[in-house]
Amino acid sequence: MKMPITKNTVLLIFQLSAALTALTSCGGRPQAGGPGAGGPTGPVPYKTAEVYAGPATMFYSYPATVQGEQNVEIRPKVDGFIQDIFVDEGATVHKGQPLFALRNPQYEAAVRSAVAAVKIAEADVQTAEMDVEKVRPLVERKIISDYELQSKQYTLNSKKASLASARAELINANVNVGYTYLTSPSNGVIGTIPYKVGSLVSSTSANPLTTVYNTNNIYVYFSLNEKQLLEFSRTLKGATLKEKLATMADVSLILADGTEYPEKGRIVTVSGLISTETGSVSFRADFPNKPGLILSGSSATIKVPVQIENALLIPQNATYDMQGQKFVYTLNDKDSTVNTGISVSANPIGNLYVVESGLKKGDKIVVEGVGNLRPGMAVKPLLSNPDSLYADAGKSMIHTKL
Repeated sequence: MKMPITKNTVLLIFQLSAALTALTSCGGRPQAGGPGAGGPTGPVPYKTAEVYAGPATMFYSYPATVQGEQNVEIRPKVDGFIQDIFVDEGATVHKGQPLFALRNPQYEAAVRSAVAAVKIAEADVQTAEMDVEKVRPLVERKIISDYELQSKQYTLNSKKASLASARAELINANVNVGYTYLTSPSNGVIGTIPYKVGSLVSSTSANPLTTVYNTNNIYVYFSLNEKQLLEFSRTLKGATLKEKLATMADVSLILADGTEYPEKGRIVTVSGLISTETGSVSFRADFPNKPGLILSGSSATIKVPVQIENALLIPQNATYDMQGQKFVYTLNDKDSTVNTGISVSANPIGNLYVVESGLKKGDKIVVEGVGNLRPGMAVKPLLSNPDSLYADAGKSMIHTKL
């Protein structure tokens, strides 16, 4: 049965045909300047730039831990009950300032006993000296034999030795009493105090009485794995690692809140071997901390500048990835695009890649719209401003972590 063709049917067919034509023209419209394009033909304008070749500053950033110049645990050398605590947690102390007083009556009793022993020994020495002086003239007159004088002299020597031993015991007893008064071994800040007045403590107690943190200078520790160490070493001048560290610029510290610490530091030491457990090498940088802004145990990020004399840099948005490799579009003498494979450093400089291979000084690349390009496409180069394009070459923009 045939459906009659009405005016409405014709109108519907016409509308569907127009819609299909519009969709086809949108999806398959050729690019300007390409074959079959409508309107004026010619190369499409794209922003281009020469590969940057010159000095640049690369910043390596690593997570770090902070320790004070001195972290001294205060532990008792003798047993005793805490009698007094002279400081509070967080207090600033100076060297020699009293911190704790312990009470142990046996040490005071030992001092009294030692004092008495010294007095007895002194009396014995005086008695022995009198005996010697009494016998000496009799021996000289040959009233008695020389044997008696020697015997008295030996007795005197024995008494003097006993006196010396008694005095040593007194010194030892006083030292033990002195150990019941604990003072600060250095300038610093008091940490936590886990024990209270009346607590029994000894040299074998699990926790120290407190810890004194000297943070006038802080030590910042960070680590590099073996690969990073090799890359790090290649970029520094010097024959040995010590010489390389000496030529390095000052380093910066990024605090936990993301702000940069105003003081600069220097890397001063590096461990002499790679840890078999972590596969990394430990570095230490020293920073001044006179205001006491940074506390021992803080976490931070250290930022290490490395100067590169002849760096090749390109914008990151000039690259595209294909099958795990990075590519850029370079321009040949006829301003046609050539897809060029490159390798870049794992450490960028801001929005710039450091090119390790694939490009050379003087190469021109397309820096915008690379997703719309294809190999062999003729373009009209629009030269970008290199000052703005490569501004990050001297900025501190990198944050590379282990």
